[in-house]
Amino acid sequence: MSASGGPSGGASLARRLLQLYTGLALYGASGALQLRAGLGLAPWDVLNQGVARHTGISIGAASIAIGALVLLLWIPLRQRPGLGTVSNVLVIGLAMDATLSVAPDPRSLWIRIPLLGFSVVLCAVATGLYISARFGPGPRDGLMTGLHRRTGRSVRLVRTCIEVAVLVTGFVLGGSVGAGTVFYALAIGPLSQFFLRLFALPEQAVPAAAAAPVAPAGEKVPDLV
Repeated sequence: MSASGGPSGGASLARRLLQLYTGLALYGASGALQLRAGLGLAPWDVLNQGVARHTGISIGAASIAIGALVLLLWIPLRQRPGLGTVSNVLVIGLAMDATLSVAPDPRSLWIRIPLLGFSVVLCAVATGLYISARFGPGPRDGLMTGLHRRTGRSVRLVRTCIEVAVLVTGFVLGGSVGAGTVFYALAIGPLSQFFLRLFALPEQAVPAAAAAPVAPAGEKVPDLV
């Protein structure tokens, strides 16, 4: 039957939901493992850690709070959240705290270096899973695409400016910046692209309303976490 109401449609929806929430949970877990590696965090987690240190809340709670604040910035940018957007705010932070509660803190550098590599690969796997489900962009990506549309600047420039601002702010607040931050920045793009292709759903399984937005002047907006 068709995806509009038959069994195949239900199966497609179930698969997309499974991809969404598995991907978000793994994304939070990957951030926690990168934190445990102790070699530097991804830019947004640098900010999350800095805020957590100054407020006394957990890094997962900081992630949720910052995600909610970023989501408020969607209002003047006229961005519309989806199920994936709201789930992104909540699930990643919860999964991060849950993983930190059970993951040990390794002392040996011979454990921390492989753990860093594993965490970045896991983040890319998570990215491929949750973005391919097509339930809407994460709050940070909506901020990027919204600013792109309102300013007319390229996606690359807008994203770079956001990431640099977040990284610098997090570093000033005491977030962990190191070799892991650089490794993440260099590796996450190519790895995510690979897993996005690997987990891509058939076009007929994705409703038109869930399709990725297209930017003005013919520049396609990339789906990134």
